[in-house]
Amino acid sequence: MTSLSASLVRGAVTSPFKRPGRPGATLPADRLTLPAAPAAPGPLAAYRRICGFPAPESGPLPLTYPHVLAFPLAMRLMTGRDFPLPVVGLVHTWIEIRSHRPVQPGEALETTVYAAELTPHRRGTEVTMATEARVGGELVWESRSGYLSRHATKTEADRNAEAATAKREEEAPALPAIAEWRLPGDLGRRYGAVSGDRNPIHLHPLTARLFGFPRAIAHGMWTAARCLAEADRQPGELRTARAEFRAPVLLPGTVTYAADPAGNAFALRSGNGRVHLTGTVTRAL
Repeated sequence: MTSLSASLVRGAVTSPFKRPGRPGATLPADRLTLPAAPAAPGPLAAYRRICGFPAPESGPLPLTYPHVLAFPLAMRLMTGRDFPLPVVGLVHTWIEIRSHRPVQPGEALETTVYAAELTPHRRGTEVTMATEARVGGELVWESRSGYLSRHATKTEADRNAEAATAKREEEAPALPAIAEWRLPGDLGRRYGAVSGDRNPIHLHPLTARLFGFPRAIAHGMWTAARCLAEADRQPGELRTARAEFRAPVLLPGTVTYAADPAGNAFALRSGNGRVHLTGTVTRAL
């Protein structure tokens, strides 16, 4: 957590000196590794509770937990001098996770993070960060996450493609509602204490307003984890997941978890119909 807090401060200092969309920008070749160690029981139990994972304390790690363990490494890379995008304003847009086998809490997990790809996006430039987790040299878990740095890029074709995508999403049949969750105003502070991610936009209304939000917003990875915890209640072990972060969830607030009957496709939306997150999972039956 100390390392993550230091990275947030470093990112605030270095971001004004970085220009997104710079021609010829390249990613650092560094691969940062967290030495092998079992998950600490206390923080793991707290994470299960706040995200609603139903597995017992002795069960496998939640599908999203290795991402939380490795996130300080990702932040260290993204706030480094040679990283081309400013971390302030960087938006987590999607995550893909693949579990090759269940990881038990007592297993010594080694995590490695690297910047995999830098690509143009219709709203700016997107970087893909990759995370790998190994036990005794065996790859047991991996993820890829997209982070968007917004800057002016739109062409007429971009605007048309964006409008077509929005139209398809509006016309898509809505998944049936499964549960309603009332989210307290301190959810960002509580999840930040568990995950170490104390980004100001999640903590208090005042600090969130400094970045253009009317109130604090929920962590995207909390919304993804909470949805996957609900999906985990269905038969079959979760093996892969993809979540698309569509709109921030303001705190406090009330959201609806919706899913197909098998729980393999899901969404999180507000009462006004605004979609905050969509996702899919696959299972090992």
